[in-house]
Amino acid sequence: MIERLAASLGLDEAGEECRSWVGRRGELFLCRPLTFMNRSGWSLRCLAERHGFLPADALVIYDDVALPLGRLRARARGGPGGHRGMESVIENLRTEEIARLRLGVGPADAEKPPGELSDYVLAPFEPAELEAVGDLIVRAVAAAELWLEQGIEAVMNRFNA
Repeated sequence: MIERLAASLGLDEAGEECRSWVGRRGELFLCRPLTFMNRSGWSLRCLAERHGFLPADALVIYDDVALPLGRLRARARGGPGGHRGMESVIENLRTEEIARLRLGVGPADAEKPPGELSDYVLAPFEPAELEAVGDLIVRAVAAAELWLEQGIEAVMNRFNA
């Protein structure tokens, strides 16, 4: 997803900074932490301190097994919802006032838990799921672009079902 978004936004060639892969165009940064997910907030805090942007200037995009595969959910603020990566972001930025876009990668049957979570999230998608994943990526890129143009409220209005 991040490669598609970087290409769509015409970001300059990526480099490494604050233990993140970073693409940049002017004041726009796209970063993918290279840390463990539960420590990803450190990278965002480092970039924010180094480049002087506020948490309100960020959109955090992450996969979430609590949403069925293919579902998008945008929020302007809130708690981590059990997601360790978002917990790290909130802890490191010291605020819940962070826009986020959750990408559903959970089982289609929400009543059926995925079993061992680490095995589930690290496993490749099944061939039957690949079309839904492709569509999810296209819609997630569109949602991120809309956030840049019009903000999180527009994303919530268009993509939250």
